[in-house]
Amino acid sequence: MKHELDTFTIRHLLERSVERHAQRLALTVIGNDESSMTYAELKRNVDAMATYLIDSGVDSGDKIAILGESQPMWGVAYLAIVSAGAIAVPILPDFSAREVETILAHSGSKAIVVSTKLFEKMLPFSNDESHQIMRMEDLFHIPKPISPSLTTIRDFQHAPGRDMLRTKADLKRIAERSRPEDELVSIIYTSGTTGSSKGVMLTNKNLASNASASVSQFFKIKTGMRFLSILPMSHSYEFTIGFLLPVMAGCEVHYLGRTPAASVLLPAMKKVRPNVMLSVPLLIEKIYRSSVAPQIANNPKLSKLYEKPVFRKFINRMVGRKLKRTFGGHLKFFGVGGAALDADVEKFLKEAKFPYSIGYGLTETSPLLAGSGPKQTKPGTIGYAVKGIQLRIDEPDPDTHVGEIVAKGPFVMQGYYGNEELTAEVFTPDGWFKTGDLGIIEHNRLSIKGRRKTMILGPSGENIYPELIETLINNHPYVQESLVIPGDGGLAAMIKLDFELMAENLKMSVTDAKDSAAAYLSHLRDEVNKELSTFSRIREVSLQDEPFQRTPTMKIKRYLYNIKMSLTSQRGEKGTDEPTDKKDNQ
Repeated sequence: MKHELDTFTIRHLLERSVERHAQRLALTVIGNDESSMTYAELKRNVDAMATYLIDSGVDSGDKIAILGESQPMWGVAYLAIVSAGAIAVPILPDFSAREVETILAHSGSKAIVVSTKLFEKMLPFSNDESHQIMRMEDLFHIPKPISPSLTTIRDFQHAPGRDMLRTKADLKRIAERSRPEDELVSIIYTSGTTGSSKGVMLTNKNLASNASASVSQFFKIKTGMRFLSILPMSHSYEFTIGFLLPVMAGCEVHYLGRTPAASVLLPAMKKVRPNVMLSVPLLIEKIYRSSVAPQIANNPKLSKLYEKPVFRKFINRMVGRKLKRTFGGHLKFFGVGGAALDADVEKFLKEAKFPYSIGYGLTETSPLLAGSGPKQTKPGTIGYAVKGIQLRIDEPDPDTHVGEIVAKGPFVMQGYYGNEELTAEVFTPDGWFKTGDLGIIEHNRLSIKGRRKTMILGPSGENIYPELIETLINNHPYVQESLVIPGDGGLAAMIKLDFELMAENLKMSVTDAKDSAAAYLSHLRDEVNKELSTFSRIREVSLQDEPFQRTPTMKIKRYLYNIKMSLTSQRGEKGTDEPTDKKDNQ
């Protein structure tokens, strides 16, 4: 069955899917049968809530925010908001109360659908009599006359309200509110590594065409496939590829209903036996470093054989079979996006024949721009442009051919909400969107070389890409993560070590492992520098005690550490500590 759309609106996507898959399971929370809904039930709930919103005074073009963990009612709320002709404003659950307040004010949201757990993050908004508050778990509207005092999670959890899903649907009025392909349907506030959030304006066509183009190019999604959702739906990666795409194809989406810790995730994979999962690199990297690598390193015979390519590939293949069983045994597509995948981990996945896939994109591009399916992956590269999008490299270096990746096509945003100046900055004079990422295109395959903003200028004007140096560092034993930034008179590397793994492998106590950290870091620096050109060698190394602060897509917030290094350099100190601004959660 052909899944691609011919009309690129989210409402059409839903209606067509219900026509084809009415009695199939659409959305469910693992272990909660009451949460399950078929496609027919999904549309019935969407139509009821959309009618309620129209009845309650929501006008076409009004902004309605969504703040909650991934669950079926999140999807119902989003589809209902769009069906009512309003504009959805998804907010990442990890945003701080201050950020939530800023987003609600900047977007001009008149209402919010919020989960009980996150209610306290939007208390100032709820205190305004003109704002409508809706509880996500049961989609009850909580009017102020009914619940005048809402100050705690408990208050909100038990507040009486009106059940929006009991409203009689008015399909005629919903049809009248239908927004065309090129009209705005969503404003997504990004969480960038530079520390400033921007409201990305996305249209019906941006989102629906991205899902449609992705449904078969890299991997053919089949009706009835099981998706296991572990990422926030408020992120465009999970929303477009993990929600719109499976709904369009008549698949099942299973939600964890809680934080994706190992104790929750492993039983969930065993029960659901997913065919498709989307993840950030950190998950599979943790599994590799905590389970796969130690198995080999702690077995003297195996580790010796592992040094020989022919045996390494055989061993990786055996470990890969076991890993696939851990994921439920039916995994066909494991999408990795949101950040760069560690080179050693990708090499293992490729040789293990684990069905991983690489994707690249931005919120501003709805999000997918390029990728490769499980049979197309090539370590060190992203892959091919998504159908319908054009990619080119601007201002390439004459020697390396590396330049900024720019994009043009139906997935590219309208601009940043309320910020024409910033919008103008990110488009070239001939209308191409500037991604801010550095890359190269060879044989039609895109490779990422770093961020333009993170590029460090060498002593004689050389371009230094810190991500490439970090990859070399992270490939050394016992390194959990690292960050390379400009230091005092050269490059500085902040490195977090896994002392428990070091102690276990070297047969010493954790205390002894920590005592030997300085010597290990010094040796590591010397080894890494052997592989680097003179101008990009590391001058200082320092131990990072705490995990680096990250964005919701697990990118390190570089700007926090650049600021701290700048301050310590001004004071004449060496090394670096924790960033001073602990309140910044972007």
